[in-house]
Amino acid sequence: MKKLAIIIGLCSMTALSACSRDSANQDVYEESGNTINVNNKRHELYREGGANGVRNVSNDYGFVRHQKSPIMNDNTSNASYAAMDREQVAHVISSLSTSIPHVNDVATLVTDQEVLIAYRTNSKDRHLTADQVKKTGMSVVPRYYHVYVTDNKHLLRDVENLASLDSTGKNSRDQVNYVISQMKKSPQGARMNNSEDENGLTPDDYKTNNVPK
Repeated sequence: MKKLAIIIGLCSMTALSACSRDSANQDVYEESGNTINVNNKRHELYREGGANGVRNVSNDYGFVRHQKSPIMNDNTSNASYAAMDREQVAHVISSLSTSIPHVNDVATLVTDQEVLIAYRTNSKDRHLTADQVKKTGMSVVPRYYHVYVTDNKHLLRDVENLASLDSTGKNSRDQVNYVISQMKKSPQGARMNNSEDENGLTPDDYKTNNVPK
């Protein structure tokens, strides 16, 4: 009888210990697939209604650790790209860009591979302002994106009109490319580096992708 009581006691202690560890782990991070998110998940991070929640954690660092799948050709991680809310990304870019000196009105379109930013400015240094706006866009999107900017106020409406297109439509890509070609007549800022041009394109991008010259 004493042995049975001891066994029951040990099992209870083990169960309590396991629950305690689980609770502690949940306090430290939550894991989803191959991604470990430290602190709490903030699904509302870029939502309009989530502003109050964001302010509550504004003193926290943001950290995510993502491990590549050990399974060859496993494309599970690609789901993160599809989950990106392009409209909210455009909102963030436009909001940040209006904080740049002499930039007063910003329209931003985010596609699956480009960011188009049209803005009004009274800057005397168009090249510098274009560089600042472009780098602001670059800082928000994944690095494989290409960013185009223009201070031609007449293109603000053209960029806005692209938002109504069906991205899978037959002529959508041609219309986006046309607007990009018009935007490139404006200053695009400095080259990104020795291998990437002002918009972040490499020679290989021009060879493999349907991008306007």
